[in-house]
Order: sequence, then C-alpha cells, then structure tokens
Amino acid sequence: MLLEKALTGQIIGSAIAVHRKLGPGLLESAYQACLARELSLRNLPFEREVLLPIEYNGVRVDCSYRLDFIVAGKIIVELKAIDALEKIHEAQLLTYLKLSGLRVGLLINFQCRGPEGGHPALGSLSPTP
Repeated sequence: MLLEKALTGQIIGSAIAVHRKLGPGLLESAYQACLARELSLRNLPFEREVLLPIEYNGVRVDCSYRLDFIVAGKIIVELKAIDALEKIHEAQLLTYLKLSGLRVGLLINFQCRGPEGGHPALGSLSPTP
C-alpha cells in the first residue's frame, strides 16, 4: 500500500499543477489531455481511456465503460469538470474498482476552485472487501 500512497501523492500533485495553470471552466477532455502531459513530464506510466468490459455468464460484454486513466497499473483516476461531485460519481468509481480488480481510485473534479483557489476537489476511494 505504500507504493499506492506515493503514487497517489504524485497524481494529486500533477492534478494540482494542471488546475493551477488552467483554473476551472474547461471541458473534462481538456483537463484529461493536460493531466496526461503532466503525468508524462513526471515520468509516471499511465494508460488513458482504458476500456473496461464486464463478464456476464462467462461472456465478456463490452458496455463502453472507459476509465480516464490507470496510473502505473495500480490506480484508477476518474476526472470530472462539474459544479459538484455527487454520490453517483463515487459509485461509478467504486464500480470501476470492483470490475477492474484494482484497489485504489482517485476522483478529481477540476471545476471547483478549492480551498485556496488553486486546487481541484479530490477524493480517494477503495472498495470494501
């Protein structure tokens, strides 16, 4: 779990850097492209727009679930650019964690101004066993 803590710190630092440069008001896709660039600059390995199929009765079914990022093969990063995070967004991330078998996820909302006007809203979730 120590590796995940260090990684989440680096991912959060990357998101804060993007938010400080861009501020709120852009589309999620713009934040996603800029976060990808920031993760690259920090030499953090990631996959972007990862398809997440489900298995139903032994058959793989593509339901068009897409994870915004998987960082270092360990952490799901789900981005939003909305006025406020809702319980449904947490449920979405928990579902992604369950379906992927990963243990840690970050939910990052770039739309809000944060406590000092420079931080996105952040949430970290882990599924319960």
